[in-house]
Amino acid sequence: MNQDRSTVLTDRRGHINGAILASLAHKSNVFVLSFIFFCGIIVLMDIKKLAKVDLNLLVSLQILLEECSVSAAARRMSITQPAMSKTLGRLRDTFNDPLFVRSKRGIQPTPRAQSIAAELPALLAATEALLEAGDFSPNTYKGEITIAISEYVGLSLLPPLTARLQKIAPGLSLRTITRVEGQLDKLAAGGLDFAVQLTRSDYPEEFRFQSLGGSPLAVFVRDGHPLASKPLTRELLTQYPAISLYVSDRNDTELPLSPHAQLPAGSVAMLETSHLLTALEILRETDFTLVCPAYLARNQGATRDVVALPLPPEDAQYVDYALVAHRRTQASPAHQWLWNEIVDTVRGMRLRTVHRG
Repeated sequence: MNQDRSTVLTDRRGHINGAILASLAHKSNVFVLSFIFFCGIIVLMDIKKLAKVDLNLLVSLQILLEECSVSAAARRMSITQPAMSKTLGRLRDTFNDPLFVRSKRGIQPTPRAQSIAAELPALLAATEALLEAGDFSPNTYKGEITIAISEYVGLSLLPPLTARLQKIAPGLSLRTITRVEGQLDKLAAGGLDFAVQLTRSDYPEEFRFQSLGGSPLAVFVRDGHPLASKPLTRELLTQYPAISLYVSDRNDTELPLSPHAQLPAGSVAMLETSHLLTALEILRETDFTLVCPAYLARNQGATRDVVALPLPPEDAQYVDYALVAHRRTQASPAHQWLWNEIVDTVRGMRLRTVHRG
């Protein structure tokens, strides 16, 4: 059995090389917290106690597990054997376990050390990956990024963006939220990573934003609607019930009031929803109207049996969209990369629109 254990521990050497161990020996102790949690030492973290733990001890422990020899481990660490023995003593105090016992084959790990050995290589490798964020690669990235985006924008942007990301970043988890109030606050606090929103007239300095372009608004009605056969005026438009699409942080945008919003309450039936596809289904079944960006008419699948009419001249509006993020993500290679992917995807959509006339 001792021979089998030695073989297993020797095989682990291929997972952690000397360069990783040397670099980790000089890094932050923050990752000790994760290690101690995974090893089951404590359930509730005592921050003061954990702050006293040295990450170098974990590197030394990994080398001891690989070498099963204090003298060999000392040589790899470029320290004396007495210094390595002292380190082993500190490890025993930290884990409250002998960790290794002497035998004819050197030192053999205790059951506690073996359980730690099962977690330690992966933890050290993950720690190095976190510390070496500059070596970001979309192909190997694994993480979640959250974007606030309305359904009527996502319907056009997300299909080409997702197709693009699937090829170059298969491990990325993209989480989209369609109904979010207080978007800037959530961007700053970390609840959101990005927001695609109606452009505001002013953004605080702590935010960065990129214009994604815009679109005129149009009136969408079912094919055969009475309004589709005559010149559209405000008076005619406001005679029919209307669907209002939800807009996040509406009070923080300079979106002009729609013709229906200028009517006295109760003058005509109204329905508000954040679900564009639901709104379009309602249009197909009723005489409701919907004012939304004209570019949606390009999606023939979603707007089947629905036509887009220009707003009356006095109510003509144009809306702009922006990609927004807080400066907390500016130094993150993953976030900067995705920012560029979103912008490039929008540019590609514009080119396709121009080429198709």
